Amino acid sequence: MRKILVIGSGKSTSYLIKYLLDKSETENLHITVGDLNVESAKIMIGNHTNASAISLDVFDPISREHAIKAADIVVSMLPARFHIEVAKDCITFNKSMVTASYVSDEMQALDQDAKDKGLVFMNEIGVDPGLDHMSAMQVIDGIRDKGGKIILFESFTGGLVAPESDNNLWNYKFTWNPRNVVTAGQGGAAKFLQENTYKYIPYNRLFRRTEFLDVEGFGRFEAYANRDSLKYQSVYNLDNVKTLYRGTMRRVGFSRAWQVFVALGMTDDSYTIDDSENMSYRDFVNAFLPYSPTDSVELKFRHALKIDQDDIIWDKFLELDLFSKTKMVELKKATPAQILQKILLDSWTLDPQDKDMIVMYHKFGYVLDGKKHQIDSTMVTLGEDQTYTAMAKTVGLPVAIATLAILNGKITTPGVQIPITKEVYTPILEELKDYGITFKETEVPYLGYNPLNI
Repeated sequence: MRKILVIGSGKSTSYLIKYLLDKSETENLHITVGDLNVESAKIMIGNHTNASAISLDVFDPISREHAIKAADIVVSMLPARFHIEVAKDCITFNKSMVTASYVSDEMQALDQDAKDKGLVFMNEIGVDPGLDHMSAMQVIDGIRDKGGKIILFESFTGGLVAPESDNNLWNYKFTWNPRNVVTAGQGGAAKFLQENTYKYIPYNRLFRRTEFLDVEGFGRFEAYANRDSLKYQSVYNLDNVKTLYRGTMRRVGFSRAWQVFVALGMTDDSYTIDDSENMSYRDFVNAFLPYSPTDSVELKFRHALKIDQDDIIWDKFLELDLFSKTKMVELKKATPAQILQKILLDSWTLDPQDKDMIVMYHKFGYVLDGKKHQIDSTMVTLGEDQTYTAMAKTVGLPVAIATLAILNGKITTPGVQIPITKEVYTPILEELKDYGITFKETEVPYLGYNPLNI
């Protein structure tokens, strides 16, 4: 049997492993799932006859090398920083490799070695990055094939709760790594292109510069800018594009309220709070507000942020129990961001019956035969339950389909790469339609970046 090694059995692997198990009879596959927690791996494979679970510590060279050497292809679903150890072994033992993570400098350095050995090292083939690359390049290449010239590209993705599970005032719950949500946008100004002009949004203004997006059947969303949209300019061969903008989607109103946390400094992860383990949530909030012998924490909070008592934003903070005297931080030497994350987890953790949702929205502006055109492309995927989530589906299925395509010799171009070529995205996007992951493309009037600029 042909052997596939999947390293890691976290939340995003449910659909990946199910797909491979479902294909194991017809494709003559044996799937080995390796994880530090072997019980987690066993749960994922169940009692399937064509699968086995092993204990695998990526920092133990002996067990790692043994598992990789025995495989025909390797899928790494580890945290991104751990892929490199796996990748080096794949070079040594002549194994192709698939990951959903961004290409690191260390991974890119293996490109020539992979090419010399004819190995495919496919990266960035999850949802974002991944589905965004493939769906965007399919439209961009289609426009170019007709002789069109791209002048605008905007792309947005959001991991949100499904409408039936959207039951708090923030219209948001954690559907992926909470830490990444709390610290989103930090580390430098967001930069992008807008009508041939470089634009920058510093972190302290990021959540107040949003734009609206309407998705048929799902209503209105807002989007704030990702940190660096320009890195995709060369990747997508958009050197002459006038507008290039990538962003993150939330429900309308989220960003305005989140800006309050930013303004107070509660998202800062650069220093620790003294005596944080003995703080109540109320003490934590008060630590960022001026002293007053008479005013309450609530009054100081509203005054400092200029929030009226009847403003919906105020109700959002009350809903979080932000001013509780009894709920305790209980984290030693914690940063403000870590404390805020704990507070939010109380309210934004998915309930057992909750379902998640992935939303993606692309805008393509182009010139063809002297006329300006625009295509808007949208995709919405809903989760089934807490195991088979929309996040796991949109991350895991592209990884799984690519893995089998490489194994079957349908994707053969060697080297460290991302899924932006027709060889890769055409068959994968076509097969994803069978699983309900489809993009709806609509011709709309081209209005440029500014809809009022008719």
